[in-house]
Amino acid sequence: GHNVVLISNHQTEADPIIISLLLEKTNPHIAENMIFVAGDRVITDPLCKPFSMGRNLLCVYSKKHMYDIPELAEMKRKANTRSLKEMALLLRGGSKIVWIAASGGRDRPDPFTEEWYPALFDSSSVDNMRRLIEHSGTPGHVYPLALLCYDIMPPPRQVEKEIGEKRIITFHGAGLSIAPQISFPEIAAACEESEAKDVYSQALYNSVSEQYNVLKSAIHGKQGLEASTA
Repeated sequence: GHNVVLISNHQTEADPIIISLLLEKTNPHIAENMIFVAGDRVITDPLCKPFSMGRNLLCVYSKKHMYDIPELAEMKRKANTRSLKEMALLLRGGSKIVWIAASGGRDRPDPFTEEWYPALFDSSSVDNMRRLIEHSGTPGHVYPLALLCYDIMPPPRQVEKEIGEKRIITFHGAGLSIAPQISFPEIAAACEESEAKDVYSQALYNSVSEQYNVLKSAIHGKQGLEASTA
């Protein structure tokens, strides 16, 4: 009956189907019923639309793309308001598992080291989700989730405004990891009220980053072992 929100990094538009495929054998109910908060590209980009079929999606427009076309900004804001209202309604019913990418976009590699890492979280997005849970009237829990799958369909190195960006698709290992929940009241009790939102978001990000590094070592180590024994 409780709600669960998974605060995650985001690597490709195929993330929802990759997560579902990773869970379908051990947790088929979760894989089928998880709700994904997704950007508009998952339903507008012809390459990405097939990955969205069969998933439970609530679409929002990222802040990064809100003013790409200034005359569409108001429409995007209204669409985001409708999605938030729908999310509030769903959470009031309880028993929901919601995945949300807290950075508002996909991870990108460091321009100097070429290493991939989770993009920093938007503390306002994290706080909005937390408030939706608190006001739902149903107990809710927030867990940090790390996802590593960028090599399957890596995004461009820079944020692109236009649909139709160049993509390369390949076969690669993928993994996800969920750490213990992080309690906002516990975080808030240990710092100033004005800082609580940012400190909480940073705590979730730090947990995701730690898990991500473990996933990276495990996946790359396994694939290196397979290559050496092939």
